[in-house]
Amino acid sequence: MSIVTEPLDTTSPVASTDPMGDSVATKKVPSGQPSMWRLLLRDKFATVAAAILTIVLLVAVFGPWLVGDAATDQNLDESNLPPFNLDTGWMNILGTDPLGRSMLARLIVACQTTLLVSIPAVVISCIIGSAIGMWAGYHRGWRETTAMRIADVIMSFPSLLLAVVILYVFSPSAANIVAVLAITRIPIYLRTARAESAELQSRVFVDAARTFGASSGAILRGHVLPILLPTLLTVATLDFCYVMLAESSLSFLGIGIQPPEISWGLMVSQGRTYLQTAWWLSFFPGLAIVVTTVSATLLAAWARIATDPGQRWRLTTPNARKRFFSSRKAVQ
Repeated sequence: MSIVTEPLDTTSPVASTDPMGDSVATKKVPSGQPSMWRLLLRDKFATVAAAILTIVLLVAVFGPWLVGDAATDQNLDESNLPPFNLDTGWMNILGTDPLGRSMLARLIVACQTTLLVSIPAVVISCIIGSAIGMWAGYHRGWRETTAMRIADVIMSFPSLLLAVVILYVFSPSAANIVAVLAITRIPIYLRTARAESAELQSRVFVDAARTFGASSGAILRGHVLPILLPTLLTVATLDFCYVMLAESSLSFLGIGIQPPEISWGLMVSQGRTYLQTAWWLSFFPGLAIVVTTVSATLLAAWARIATDPGQRWRLTTPNARKRFFSSRKAVQ
């Protein structure tokens, strides 16, 4: 009689049987580390931050289409209406500006403008800086020296001051703001990627890939970039906060987004002369900037821990402690 054995699948459901052969229950063997989604739900602050950023992104994408022309429609009879008053309709729930335009509609349109400046600037600087940094760190030698000296030259000038000078010389527009902010933030990603790539290029798995004839580009794409990507995403999330604040500062100074376009920073600038009589003109766009930047910072801090295998236990230990103390109380 031959006996056929099958390999044990630790991820498939396991059925337990009684002595009579009848199936009693089916249970699933745990697969090990929790997923990123479960880790996010375990951190209440990170969950709230992710929800806020998702709402901001949805507002930026679909909001201007929903409000239509409400952000530009003027009605001098409803000038500087206070917020939280529905007598003139729900669109004026956050008040109106001196021209009678809805603050809610203008906040929604300004959200799209602010993100259309901040996100492209971060993406462009991240791609260019990371590519140059990985290339320089992997090859070392004169490539690394040249890249680092260029980064030092860019960082020797205060980024915001450099943006002010360039935008003062050229016409202040959304494209110029994106270009200036992207150039000034390239050294951040270049130095980060260079340090990681220089450390990884002497690892055993990189030497093995090089021995088997893999090109430098294939090694950077297949071995260095996957390890470097979590760090770059964390840095990009934090840099998004800086870029958005920089755009708001430039618009506040009058050399950023220009009317008839609108951004959160420009709304704060336009409302500063009415702080004593119409505080909501600057308060609500300033609050939107603060809430968005704080949410991005909290999510970046969570992502840094969640993507690091050596630090991920910090997200699971508190729940383990709660189960431990609850079991002790049950025994007592």
